[in-house]
Amino acid sequence: MTETALLELSGITKRFPGVVANDGVGFSIAPGQVHALLGENGAGKSTLVKMIYGVMHPDEGSMAFDGKPYHPGKPSEARQTGVGMVFQHFSLFEALSVAENVALGMDKAVAGTDLDAKIIEVSQAYGLPLDPTRLVGSLSVGERQRVEIVRCLLQSPRLLIMDEPTSVLTPQEVDILFETLRKLSAEGCSILYISHKLEEIRSLCDHATVLRGGKVVGNCNPREETAKSLAEMMIGATLTPPERQHLEPGPERLTVDKLSRASDDPFGVDLHDVSLTVCAGEILGIAGVAGNGQIELMEALIGEVACDLNGTILLNGDLVGHHNPTERRAQGMCFVPEERLGHGAVPDMALWENTILSARTRKQIENNGFLNNNLARTFADKIVADFNVKTSGIDHAASSLSGGNLQKFIVGREILQAPDVLIVSQPTWGVDAGAAADIHRALQELAKNGTAILVISQDLDELMAISTRFAVISEGRLSESQPTGQMSVEEIGLLMGGVHSSAGPVTHPEVSAEDNHA
Repeated sequence: MTETALLELSGITKRFPGVVANDGVGFSIAPGQVHALLGENGAGKSTLVKMIYGVMHPDEGSMAFDGKPYHPGKPSEARQTGVGMVFQHFSLFEALSVAENVALGMDKAVAGTDLDAKIIEVSQAYGLPLDPTRLVGSLSVGERQRVEIVRCLLQSPRLLIMDEPTSVLTPQEVDILFETLRKLSAEGCSILYISHKLEEIRSLCDHATVLRGGKVVGNCNPREETAKSLAEMMIGATLTPPERQHLEPGPERLTVDKLSRASDDPFGVDLHDVSLTVCAGEILGIAGVAGNGQIELMEALIGEVACDLNGTILLNGDLVGHHNPTERRAQGMCFVPEERLGHGAVPDMALWENTILSARTRKQIENNGFLNNNLARTFADKIVADFNVKTSGIDHAASSLSGGNLQKFIVGREILQAPDVLIVSQPTWGVDAGAAADIHRALQELAKNGTAILVISQDLDELMAISTRFAVISEGRLSESQPTGQMSVEEIGLLMGGVHSSAGPVTHPEVSAEDNHA
């Protein structure tokens, strides 16, 4: 065993029916090392870190922590040893407050009696502000991510496992988090870092272990690699990124005129005079920090709340503000919500059953109240084949898929309905580089065929890569859209962070905050 290793894995194997998730995995992490764990969706990363954290147990192999045998029977034992984990999929109870959720993930002695004050202190120190009294059910996805990170940092772990921690942060917030992680590393805390943002890996990590098909296929220093070479190591093939489309926009498909609505959530964000248009062949990207009105905008656009306000929302020129989601789908609108499990798919339903949720109208799976299960199964098979969804079969539950593969299935389910308008929130959240490129390519091909696409995302690289125009939403206000490429990532990040937000729409990147207020 490596004498200086904090964590040592040897021959770790984990099997599930029909699949070997981890096959003889072995590597070590030194004290203070920032160690990346890379692999495409379904490569076995999540299973491996769950065994390190005590959620699952290996069928074969051994682990050692600080030179001593390590086999946690449950997460609390891992935490007592000094292992903390921030999950990609949140382990939070919506009916409880932030402080109550934090307390559930901590030993009582560590939480103490002044937990609220500790949460405020740590969250402010790391630039991730939280109100310990708020119910988790009222938080945005980004704010829930903050709860997970702060809960972990409160326990002063010796090994911190982070699974996609920056997926809902602005560039400025990522910089703050990285400063914190580098400080923790300098103090001797080891970090096992999982991310599909390869430039982040190159910037932050000292070493990388690459998994493919459950096996270790490579080790490297990420700083000596390119993002492309890392991606190709992960997928085992040459990666061809999608090319930006240069198409003349067609007729207006989606029009929103001065949409204002009060949020149904007492902690939500009200929308103020949101206006936008998306034409056939366009991809309009909307950037913004989580919790700035994206949820309220998505709900209004897809019909989960009624917005029949004097022609506020038009689809192909027809008023649809008073129509429900099923009616809007029949008129040509499809959508992908940001929350995969529970909103985009029912966890315990089979994949083929999940096609019925959104495709029953446009794919004619339902007729006069009767369902054609054969059509649903055929459609599910096509989604799996066309979008390279890794699954043991369409009879398996949606919850059995990795996050990235479920995302590919949901995105494919909507794209293959050939909508006139597609609204997508966080299209590649938690998706590996190869799958993200496939999704981006599919979106661009859909736009090329005449669909108007609206993408809501916190990933600026994504918006810069695929959108033809973009706008920024901040505190419920939407800036005027601009052609992609006319603003720097830094300027967009400032808008996302709230600069200019009180002044309403931002029309030109060169306009200063003082000019706007004037």
